[in-house]
Amino acid sequence: MLSRVKDYILDDEFRLTLLEHRFVAVNFTKILSLEESRVSFLTSYGRVVVKGENFVLQRLLEDEVLVGGCVEGIEVFYE
Repeated sequence: MLSRVKDYILDDEFRLTLLEHRFVAVNFTKILSLEESRVSFLTSYGRVVVKGENFVLQRLLEDEVLVGGCVEGIEVFYE
């Protein structure tokens, strides 16, 4: 069990979690844009763009963001 906790704490992989009418992004390098219909992240492997409607920033931490709104699509650009 201690190994699982350590893995969780040291996890630095980008993760996008879709919830009902919002999404959470963690472990991004940088937020490139935050608009009402588009949020773009720079990650360790490229760029991730979330498209939708009525995006509103609900929480912003150093490496975590919660955005409310309706997600319509996700694009990944590997670099």
